[in-house]
Amino acid sequence: MNKLLAVALIAAVSIAGCSSNTKKAREANPAPCPNIVVLKEAARFIDFEGEETAENVAYSGEIVDVTTTCRYFGDKPIDAEISLDFAFGKGPKGQEAEKVFSYFVAVTRKDIEVIAKKEFEVPIKFSNDRPVAVERVDIDKITIPRRDEEVSGVNFEIIVGFNVTPKQAIFNRSGKSLKFPDLK
Repeated sequence: MNKLLAVALIAAVSIAGCSSNTKKAREANPAPCPNIVVLKEAARFIDFEGEETAENVAYSGEIVDVTTTCRYFGDKPIDAEISLDFAFGKGPKGQEAEKVFSYFVAVTRKDIEVIAKKEFEVPIKFSNDRPVAVERVDIDKITIPRRDEEVSGVNFEIIVGFNVTPKQAIFNRSGKSLKFPDLK
């Protein structure tokens, strides 16, 4: 029985090894993707109506997770896709049941310069019985040009964040947090 399993495993590895040499396999297995970064100062936001207390929160948002995939080969540009998971909250001072939140996606040459930046909006509806809403957003096409085939995805970064005010960025940098004891 063990000999049969070993033979099957060797055959499977041999077949996989042969197929990875084809052009199609190389195109399906791209080089490293650009790093994806959630900008710390823009990873969340809290809109306060008054002092920075839980009772004065109007709306809040947080980027919960970001994933990326990409594909490129030869001297072709990098085609990337990202998925962002957001969580939004309506606080005691929030008046509207529907609100539009804005965020950005930027592509940079790693530690050098911004190549492109685009702003997006995500509309959210809050229900009366649930002040928290989660949303997944997929961005299907981010094209990153490359000079030649020697330039890999690790030379770039995709940066995401909310469009925050200077005051919100300072709050985020401070590391302050709020406790919401009634949130279930």
